[in-house]
Amino acid sequence: MLNDSTIAQLAQELADAERDRAVIPRITARHPEATVDDSYAIQRVWQEKNLAAGRRLVGRKIGLTSKAMQQATGISEPDYGVMFDDTVWENGSVLPFDAYSNVRIEVELAFVLNAPLEGPHCTVMDVLRATEYVTPALEVLNSHLELEGRTIVDTISDNAAYGGMVLGGNPTKPDAIDLRWVSALLYRNETIEETGVSAGVLNHPATGVAWLANKLHHHGDRLEAGEIILAGSFTRPVWISRGDSVLCDYGPLGTISCRFL
Repeated sequence: MLNDSTIAQLAQELADAERDRAVIPRITARHPEATVDDSYAIQRVWQEKNLAAGRRLVGRKIGLTSKAMQQATGISEPDYGVMFDDTVWENGSVLPFDAYSNVRIEVELAFVLNAPLEGPHCTVMDVLRATEYVTPALEVLNSHLELEGRTIVDTISDNAAYGGMVLGGNPTKPDAIDLRWVSALLYRNETIEETGVSAGVLNHPATGVAWLANKLHHHGDRLEAGEIILAGSFTRPVWISRGDSVLCDYGPLGTISCRFL
């Protein structure tokens, strides 16, 4: 495991990379002994720096919950990161392309909680009871570590590659629809690039939220009322270039769009 000074140094490198829109060498290339617990420790130190600077935590993201995403990244287990208030965008927003590195888009469902969720035995039913509504979301991936050869340790350290979130569509009560069958068509520049069904996220998107509540218990934390939880992508990530427009059609749950300039 890494010592405290190395963890603090790596967290500072990642904070600097976010500020400078830079990409730094993989942590596992420099510290092959680093563990998953080390990576969450790096993420927590990075998170504390941001909170001390005045950013406000509004939710969490879950990553790598579907086979599509695991195959796309070569990583075989889920992870999570935090989301701050200045990373949430409204439907139809124009996003600054230069604010991100290695820009990609994922198709997700966001769970908005009206009650806390806590492990160690959180279930899908617990998640559905604690959810005020579910709504379509696009996640902007933002990687500050070189992608080739990365492991889950690298990804977690880099806040699970989270950059931003666009919320839109029709907010829906979780008991008003079979969430397993929410489907989406993802368009980039008027061409369908990806399609998917939300059951691809651990058989039910709420399973990812339950996994997160149980994982946070291991780290002495829980999900709070009011938090937004991105449950994980049910398509592969789509690479984005400057000037691209993105639209995702969720059928009865509506559409969501953004553009990168």
